[in-house]
Amino acid sequence: MSQALPPEPRFYELSDLLAAYANTGFTFSDTAETPGPGLASYLRIAARDPARAETAVHQIDDLLSVGLFSEEIADDVEDLPHIRPPMGTSVEDCLRIVREHLYRFLQDPSRVPRANPQNRWEWNERFPALSQLLGAYFHQDFEYFYESRDEALDEYVSEALPEDRAQAQQELGELLTMVSSEQELDTAATALGLDLLPPEGMSLRQWLELIRHRIATP
Repeated sequence: MSQALPPEPRFYELSDLLAAYANTGFTFSDTAETPGPGLASYLRIAARDPARAETAVHQIDDLLSVGLFSEEIADDVEDLPHIRPPMGTSVEDCLRIVREHLYRFLQDPSRVPRANPQNRWEWNERFPALSQLLGAYFHQDFEYFYESRDEALDEYVSEALPEDRAQAQQELGELLTMVSSEQELDTAATALGLDLLPPEGMSLRQWLELIRHRIATP
């Protein structure tokens, strides 16, 4: 008999939202008129799936209705990224500003400008399957686990579910189309967990294209 999965954290989407702030300085820098870098980063991701922003609004409402310092949610709040409010402002005040931005976004998600990811959090949210491939198989301790890049890739192909390989292949295609310069491609791949140079005589773009074809599902 299979065991039941553990319940999802109460503020799971709010945690993701606050992680965007953690990757852009750990501070609430939003004004009532303009989102700061963390919230802008989250909104670019939410533009691809507005239901995430809707969930974040509900979870902010839940937290504010119970109270940030309530014993009922003390453990849940402790697990959230701790983001600093500006001097003279409370975290609750900041969350209310965030909520208003999210609410306005949900009225018209198309208002968010299209732009490539701007930080590590955003790259990983935008390309989760590719993050798993590069971060889990081509990381800084690669040489302790594999004799070659081909061996690591063979293990990924044998272990990953077909749907995960298909998503990683799709994301690689999107990344290579999205990023035109080799410098930005290197920045993106590093943010996604790649910590190896391409094989000798091959550019990063060529190597990623080779990987894309290698992991193609039948």
